[in-house]
Amino acid sequence: MGMTAITAFLSGLLFGIGLLLSGMTNPSKVQAFLDLGGDWDPSLALVMVGAIAMAAPAFVLARKRARCWFTGGAIELPQSTRVSVRLLSGSVIFGIGWGLAGFCPGPALTMLLSGEGQVGLFIGAMVVGMVLTPQRTP
Repeated sequence: MGMTAITAFLSGLLFGIGLLLSGMTNPSKVQAFLDLGGDWDPSLALVMVGAIAMAAPAFVLARKRARCWFTGGAIELPQSTRVSVRLLSGSVIFGIGWGLAGFCPGPALTMLLSGEGQVGLFIGAMVVGMVLTPQRTP
């Protein structure tokens, strides 16, 4: 197994453990976070702040490098910060799906083998959406 595969595996494992420990894999906890008018649970905001605090320095460092430290592969970051109708509409659709199902893609994949009934339906809908979405080449 190459360094890229080991790095990917360890990163995914750490991410999955973080999702489980934070409660992001629990649909009712996620829906309680999104319920601003009802019994709001702000605890997932701390998870988001922690994720941003960890990712921001990594993005600052990545902008200064052309190659990845671990794999030597090229670092490709978005060059544009333009907000488009496509980005906004995709965000709205994502948010509606997140609110209805209580899952987003990472936690859903983490919970795939859990036996949770809705997660399989969510992943199926996610795959159909990915297949039906036209891809743009840069």
